[in-house]
Amino acid sequence: MRTTYMAKTGEVERKWYVVDATDVPMGRLSTIVASVLRGKNKPTFTPHVDTGDFVIVINADKIKLTGNKASDKMYHHHTGFPGGLKSVSAGELREKNSRRLVETSIKGMLPKNTLGRQQLSKLHVYGGAEHPHAAQQPEVLDITNLI
Repeated sequence: MRTTYMAKTGEVERKWYVVDATDVPMGRLSTIVASVLRGKNKPTFTPHVDTGDFVIVINADKIKLTGNKASDKMYHHHTGFPGGLKSVSAGELREKNSRRLVETSIKGMLPKNTLGRQQLSKLHVYGGAEHPHAAQQPEVLDITNLI
C-alpha cells in the first residue's frame, strides 16, 4: 500500500529568492510570490506545513498598477475610534509606502490563519534595489517567463 508523502517541519529545505518588481503588474507578482511563500512550487508541498521559501522583493517603488487601479482601488483601515475609517488609493499608497502596498497584496493571497502568518514572515519587501540579505546568497527568481 502506498501512502502520500507528508512533509515534516524539520525536514523542509528552504531557499532564498530575489524578485525584481520593476514594471511587473502587482497582481501577477503577488500570485507568484504567494505561491513560493506557501511552497506550492515544490513537489513536497504539504497544505498544513510551512514548506515555502524566503522571498525578497526589491524595487517595490517601481511596481506597475494596470488600468485605473492607481486612482480607483482603495485600501481601508479603521483606527478603532468612532468614525475612524481611513481610506487611501493604491496610487497614493504606492507613493507614500510602496512596501505596504506589496505586502498587503501578497498577504491577501495567503491563508488567514497562523500558518499564513508564519508564511508571511518569510517575505521581505524593499523599495529600492538594495537589500541586507546578501549573506543568504539568494537566487534570482525570474518571473517574466512565469507570467
